[in-house]
Amino acid sequence: MMLALAGRRVLVVGLARSGVAAAKLLCREGAIVTATDGRKAAELGPAVEALLPLGVRFELGGHDEAAFTSAELIVVSPGVPLAGRELVAARAAGVPIIGEAELAATFIEEPVVGITGTNGKSTTTALIGHLLTAAGKRVFLGGNLGTPLSERVLAGGALDVTVAELSSFQLEAVETLRPHVAVVTNLSPDHLDRYPGPQDYYEAKRAIFRAQRESDFAVLNAGDPEVLALHRGALSKPVSFGHGAVELAGDDRAARDDGKRIVVRGVGGEEEELYERLSPALRGRHNRENAMAAILAARLCGAAPEAIRAGLASFGGLPHRLELVRTLRGTEWINDSKATNVDSVKVALAALPGPLVWIAGGLGKGAPYEPLRALLPGRVKAILTIGSDAQAIASALGDLAPATSCGTLDEAVRVAEGMALPGEAVLLSPACASFDQFRSYEHRGAAFRALVEALP
Repeated sequence: MMLALAGRRVLVVGLARSGVAAAKLLCREGAIVTATDGRKAAELGPAVEALLPLGVRFELGGHDEAAFTSAELIVVSPGVPLAGRELVAARAAGVPIIGEAELAATFIEEPVVGITGTNGKSTTTALIGHLLTAAGKRVFLGGNLGTPLSERVLAGGALDVTVAELSSFQLEAVETLRPHVAVVTNLSPDHLDRYPGPQDYYEAKRAIFRAQRESDFAVLNAGDPEVLALHRGALSKPVSFGHGAVELAGDDRAARDDGKRIVVRGVGGEEEELYERLSPALRGRHNRENAMAAILAARLCGAAPEAIRAGLASFGGLPHRLELVRTLRGTEWINDSKATNVDSVKVALAALPGPLVWIAGGLGKGAPYEPLRALLPGRVKAILTIGSDAQAIASALGDLAPATSCGTLDEAVRVAEGMALPGEAVLLSPACASFDQFRSYEHRGAAFRALVEALP
């Protein structure tokens, strides 16, 4: 059901891309919009310029609690913690608080596929969009993956499916967003700089099932007990995927990887469906899990097996996720800047045989690095550290491979060039956020790509 917004005083908190898109949508619907951000106008630049002609009022360089408590509705950007003092005061004053994704979802009429999890959600989201497009569906692809959902609403037009990556930050502030298919790739501790503990982080993810009904589906990683526990009590039908003889949850709808092919049953009739050829961009056990989840989601949205097979073979992968930048004098240079936590790096290391020169570091998230120790022997020949958590990484892992403090990414690339040999790889897989030295993981990955492409 669409929100009644005309004439309502709405406060938008945070003017990154999601906040700007939300403000535009609110203005289109006739709301009286005020936007607030801790940054000043000079720092926000294009965001302010885009909203000024729409009549948006601004409170920048800090937050005025009175603006929060006097609003009739607050829309928060994903990067804004709901535990902030002003939002707590607004909640106590009875002001409803929703996220940008929740706002947009009230206007979306086509079925939604929502994807969350700790790792693999961006690849799975992109792959689902690719498979549905290959099947001739009209698809919007976005959410946490690039384009805010509000932009889908602003663009208008009729579509068959909206495919949305949904982060825990987005899911904290949703109530009625209802995915017809909800996918959970896996769960492991993350964002412990924002959440008191892992269970709080998992609980935020649970909201993906909140508005689902009995006619909806939950695609679940059967090998992850936290994922299965997350779905307990939800109304949607479980559809599971896993490796080998893993016990599959729910009824007869499932996908299984037998090591050579992916076998799907129960989503298109009684006969098993076989999927054998995957793009090189889907190498590694983790990507076979992503592929299983994507196949199930696409089938549940009506894509035909032959179209899915063609899409699996043609998928080009995502930038900044195990992206081969170039092979130079026999050395592969791999951009995995999207690996912003320890479990993402586990996936990257497990997918590559080595020997590797590993570039790691950035702004740590509070999780320990010791879980990576088992993957280093025989695979990582050297660690080059950058950013503010460089010493923490060296202290946790430096006894297994020599660790060199490089400070910056350009210095790490310079050192790696003199260290890596033909047949080896240089892997940027930071295990950290990027915000100590870069605007985003995309900015960091683009910087790495430019440095590597500039090597003579």
